[in-house]
Amino acid sequence: MSKKHPHHGRPDAPPPTEGENESTTQESTPVEAETPSPAPAEAVPAAEPQPSPEEVLQDRLLRLQADFDNYRKRMDREKKDWIAFASEKLVLELLPVLDHFELGLADSAKNGAPAAFVEGFQLVCNQLRAALEKAGVQAIDAEGAAFDPHVHEAITHLPSDDVPADHVVAQTRRGYKLGDKLLRAAQVVVSSGPAD
Repeated sequence: MSKKHPHHGRPDAPPPTEGENESTTQESTPVEAETPSPAPAEAVPAAEPQPSPEEVLQDRLLRLQADFDNYRKRMDREKKDWIAFASEKLVLELLPVLDHFELGLADSAKNGAPAAFVEGFQLVCNQLRAALEKAGVQAIDAEGAAFDPHVHEAITHLPSDDVPADHVVAQTRRGYKLGDKLLRAAQVVVSSGPAD
């Protein structure tokens, strides 16, 4: 009866050599996996300091004050525009009345009307003219001035030995301005120079 080798289950297996024992030991020993070194932690930005309730209230008050100032300026501007519009409309309604007063006074002087009558009309005309001037109305006196298409309306051209060419010979209707705005151009007769 043959003896079994203590190291192997087969009776005819040769005894293990030293190299085999080492390799078997090495194979059976598990190799530890290298663990990756932890990445350096990223720097967390510091949180911005939150404004205090007093600072928030102060900011709101400043914004509210700025909004109110803008609103007040806008309302003042609109108020001035409305006043100017109303004044312009009223003045345009009154200008024909002033024209008729001036025409009536001129006719009265030509036709020899009583002096008391003429003086009364002249007084009323002066009062109306003063009220318009107080509202900012300025009369345009064009007679003898150089023709300006921005403020004059030429109705005809006439030769003149006394008035240079392109100058106003006569004014048939007075023009008016309200501040810097032209309300009505003056109707004029323009000289075409000396007659041939």
